[in-house]
Amino acid sequence: MTTALPHARHFLDGGWQDSTRTGTSTGPATGEALGTFADGGREEAQAAVEAARIAFERTSWSRDRQARATALLRLADRLETRRDDLVSLLAKENGKTLGEAAFEVDMCAPKLRYAAALALVDSGRSAEVRPGYYSGTLLEPIGVAGVIVPWNSPVVLAVRSFAPALAAGCTVAMKMPAQTALVNGILAEVVADTPELPSGVLNLFTESGDDGARELVSSPGTAVISYTGSTAVGRVIMAEGARTLKRLSLELGGKTPMIVFDDADLDAAVPVLTAAVTTFAGQFCMSGSRILAHEAIAAQLRERLIETLSAVRLGPGDDPDSQMGPMIDRASVDRVDRIVQEAARTATVLVRGGPVEDGPLAGGAYYRPSLLEPQGPGDDIVQREVFGPVATFEVFRTEEEAARLANGTEFGLAASVWTTNADRPLRLARELKAGTVWTNAWAVVHDQFEEGGFGQSGLGRLNGPRSLEAFQEIKHLVRVAPAVAQYIG
Repeated sequence: MTTALPHARHFLDGGWQDSTRTGTSTGPATGEALGTFADGGREEAQAAVEAARIAFERTSWSRDRQARATALLRLADRLETRRDDLVSLLAKENGKTLGEAAFEVDMCAPKLRYAAALALVDSGRSAEVRPGYYSGTLLEPIGVAGVIVPWNSPVVLAVRSFAPALAAGCTVAMKMPAQTALVNGILAEVVADTPELPSGVLNLFTESGDDGARELVSSPGTAVISYTGSTAVGRVIMAEGARTLKRLSLELGGKTPMIVFDDADLDAAVPVLTAAVTTFAGQFCMSGSRILAHEAIAAQLRERLIETLSAVRLGPGDDPDSQMGPMIDRASVDRVDRIVQEAARTATVLVRGGPVEDGPLAGGAYYRPSLLEPQGPGDDIVQREVFGPVATFEVFRTEEEAARLANGTEFGLAASVWTTNADRPLRLARELKAGTVWTNAWAVVHDQFEEGGFGQSGLGRLNGPRSLEAFQEIKHLVRVAPAVAQYIG
């Protein structure tokens, strides 16, 4: 007797819905089916927007701060009760190692609780501008927020977008990725199990195509789009959103430089640099995909990275011994390998890596890490976001050259500086065109502080108090005191 595979459905207007199309979710470690899912599109997006519009206009959600804070707190509580389910399924369906999956899921409840606190903060202002004349501002929710979530970290990136939207008083229509359909299903169950969220306030649908996402962007019913993903798609969203003057919050691609100076503690740096290349199999917008080494330590750092990257243990995400899991699918493996093959024509190949073609892992979407030393900073492998476990190695002589190289791409999401010099980090950080600059660290974010990119890495900020700004309108109220009203006109 065989056990039926799980089936994930959409959660729209407070209820479960199926679709005329059904998709199959497969595990990237083996390619085997894990379950099925309702595969949505334009019709589901329209239903999500309409449900969110009605909830925004006909319930007290947009004006009841306390209700919003309570709902976000309860949502955090319920998400924590499904923590182990989410971690296990992320490892199977997304390919993350168990540690990476736990890292993602454990960030979510604190973000929801921080958003709950933001919901209670009134940051308007008022003043008597001149005798008898009073002005004030109200921050009001902008309306329905369309949220488009990527597959690489679907739980935390969904929460990072919808939590501030809900805190601001918006309602949400959210498109989830088909690659993590079963994970999406658990997240939908968490929402369904939170009665403090009125029907239609938070709607989720999954699709394998992009018709639903395009509908969210083009619909006059959505006032703002929050998207995390590639710069190329971000440009499409910006162009389409212009037709209805959408407010946009876009966190896009990255090419994070990891700048290692001659006074850096290499024993501390090398494990982090290795993790920066291999975490989530390099499918991470903040992957440390550019290693910039001072000439005095370049030879030593090069050899140490060759050793550590060559020794990374690949395996299924749910195997505790795995140091790096599979990529999301075989198509991604083939795409990354084509990029590396092209780069290897001119670059010095330090670690070739490549697809796993034999042995017990041959049936999965595995790609061994690669490290290449390009001819120059203009090479395509330096300029392109690979989105896989691939890094470049470049050498610099001075702090000024390090900043110039680090700023030498169109991206500006993050940067990392490794040094024991107390003055250098702040001095260099002012020169780096990046939304986040770490010193002797990488991939550290705090809910209380904003996250986002410069240049082609995006618009707006998520996390921190400014995360609400994309979801709010400012209303100016003017009042003339009755005592002076008789003198007007």
